[in-house]
Amino acid sequence: MEELERLSVQEYKAIEKSPLVLVLDNVRSLNNVGSAFRTGDAFRVEKIFLCGITGTPPHRDIQKTALGATESVTWEYVNHTTLAVEKLKEEGYTICALEQVDRSIMLNEFEAKADGKYALIFGNEVFGVEDEVLQTCDYVLEIPQMGTKHSLNISVTLGIAVWDFMVKMKQF
Repeated sequence: MEELERLSVQEYKAIEKSPLVLVLDNVRSLNNVGSAFRTGDAFRVEKIFLCGITGTPPHRDIQKTALGATESVTWEYVNHTTLAVEKLKEEGYTICALEQVDRSIMLNEFEAKADGKYALIFGNEVFGVEDEVLQTCDYVLEIPQMGTKHSLNISVTLGIAVWDFMVKMKQF
């Protein structure tokens, strides 16, 4: 780890974070939850909200994909995703769900501001982001797809979206 110049957990907790928060809305797969933590760690997200039926650490299936990121990334469990969204709005975050709806904006066309604070919501593997939650969002973003399938795994969607926001917000 020293050769890779990786931060210790203590150093990570003390360093400035990216102005991104991840919100998992009733995500049922513990492996997807673990992947969210690992991606969150990689891009130094401020926090992850685990909502509804979304599993919480400690759990071996989360740990399997998180590889210890549950120790570095700040997280909070909230019963209802709308409560997390309300809190984030009060703190000045722009709320963006990743979902396929008639009013969605293609991710590549969305212009994230370099000085913005964003919360990205990712939904259930079968049902997506709850309609009630979608109504509270400032934007609904969609990743353009060209194949026969009409969805991506949450972990893939999360990785693409976080990377896109980090680039647009000039975090590198």
